[in-house]
Amino acid sequence: MQRRDFLAAFGATAATAMLARLAHAAPEVTKLFVGATPGGGTDLVARSLAAELEQRRKQSFIVENRGGAGGNIAAMAVAKADPDGSTLLLSYTSHAINPALFDKKPFDPLKDFTPISLIASSPLLLVSRPDLGVRNVRELIALAKSKPGKLSIAVAGVGSANHLAGEMFKREAGIDIISVPYKGASPAVADVVASQADLLLGNVATVQPLLQAGKIKGLGVSTVKRLDTFPDLAPIADVLPGFDYSSWYALLGPAGMSPDLVAQLEKAVRASVASPAMQKRLTHEGLVPVGSSAAEFNRFLQSEIARWAKVVALTGTRVS
Repeated sequence: MQRRDFLAAFGATAATAMLARLAHAAPEVTKLFVGATPGGGTDLVARSLAAELEQRRKQSFIVENRGGAGGNIAAMAVAKADPDGSTLLLSYTSHAINPALFDKKPFDPLKDFTPISLIASSPLLLVSRPDLGVRNVRELIALAKSKPGKLSIAVAGVGSANHLAGEMFKREAGIDIISVPYKGASPAVADVVASQADLLLGNVATVQPLLQAGKIKGLGVSTVKRLDTFPDLAPIADVLPGFDYSSWYALLGPAGMSPDLVAQLEKAVRASVASPAMQKRLTHEGLVPVGSSAAEFNRFLQSEIARWAKVVALTGTRVS
């Protein structure tokens, strides 16, 4: 090969390598879309993760709240975004529920996204107004059976994991309790505190301060294991075997992201979740840190979509 041909070939190879590096280079700014309003659990996880990722990725992560349609608005924006890492989605359980819940499906929860990591899970606590007169799940079921259609459960968001878990609780226990929908967790909890509603199945962060203050009564936890923060509350599964429902938070990107970029983000996310600062933030809010691999989250998401589809079908819950 002559020197001129060699230089031309070398230049072409170098150019190809440079383009490849540029294709995998981190964007200067990444938008982290959240399908919920500021101040809630999803927003808290997003902002905590963004702060940690900024340190590890040496770039800006801006949280952008796009609430509405059970998280579908934010998810749709990410599904249509370029797969260059500049737009990501901090998703929650609704991402797996919505495909079965909505008649109109604006996106495919698997094909239109790239799984990166499962961040954390959120156990649910079954609580009652303090003067209901029951101490645990077994006593609640007995009371409900003695008064069919007389007790009520406050629902913070129709079609949410909390709502559907509550419907499954009623179904598996064989009890008739009226579900009362509210626009958010705050008014739902407020009515239980005021004895306007009898029960609530809520996230730990939502009910924890009120439980500690004695303004509501804890009856059981939605996971098969007891929680370290509430060791005296027995799992609902002790009475209804197999009962196990939690909310969760995870990171997704648009479909078509390069494996190298996914690997970089996965590594940064797992390190962020394992950091003492984020562990403290998550556990303080009653969350269980996870920080899974992309492959693990992909399998988890597939199983969750199938699982919640069955729950939606069994409960007959629909959102037009």
